[in-house]
Amino acid sequence: MEKTKIVFATGNRGKLREASEILGEGYELYTPMDFGLTDDIPETGTTLEENSRQKAEYIFERKGCDCFADDTGLEVEALGGAPGVYTARYAGEGKDFGKNMDKVLTELEALEAQDPKTTRRARFRSVVTLILGGEVHQFEGVMDGTIAREKSGRGGFGYDPIFIPDEYPGLTAADITEEQKNEISHRGKALRAMAAFLLSCHSEHSCHSEHSCHSERSEESAL
Repeated sequence: MEKTKIVFATGNRGKLREASEILGEGYELYTPMDFGLTDDIPETGTTLEENSRQKAEYIFERKGCDCFADDTGLEVEALGGAPGVYTARYAGEGKDFGKNMDKVLTELEALEAQDPKTTRRARFRSVVTLILGGEVHQFEGVMDGTIAREKSGRGGFGYDPIFIPDEYPGLTAADITEEQKNEISHRGKALRAMAAFLLSCHSEHSCHSEHSCHSERSEESAL
């Protein structure tokens, strides 16, 4: 059976691997680099929904391919939902997650000095935008938890060393295994929702598209 070709607007190999595993063997994933698109994709929205859609539309407008993109943010309740869309560059444009985590911890400590009852509740939220046959669909995934008082763990990436998922009390997302994290992750939930949608519309023959992808990439290098 011929695989459905679709572009994932990311340069992150970890994200690409996760998406490929969730979508399964019926899909052949490409990246912007497979089409010679090497520029940074703009992210100028004020919400995760806007940024996710902007990235997907960037690919669709240039290549006319079915594609999807994600945007993810850490939302800390006591910080009014920050870092939010500024998650990657919370402490500056350098996207230094060590400094980003330090800033979150310092800000929470300052709030607790004023009010010891300050909540440390937080969540990771991912929004995936799928453009299929020119139509836009969005899917959301959330991982709830709390912010730790100090960094812990050697796994994961980003803010994982200071985020304690509700499913693993006392352990940060950097303390648990990649398999454990993938089972509960925000991005995984959003991608699984997209996969369920694709499976449903294909089984109902309602999502045929004339916007399949054509790349110069060799079949051997395809995921």
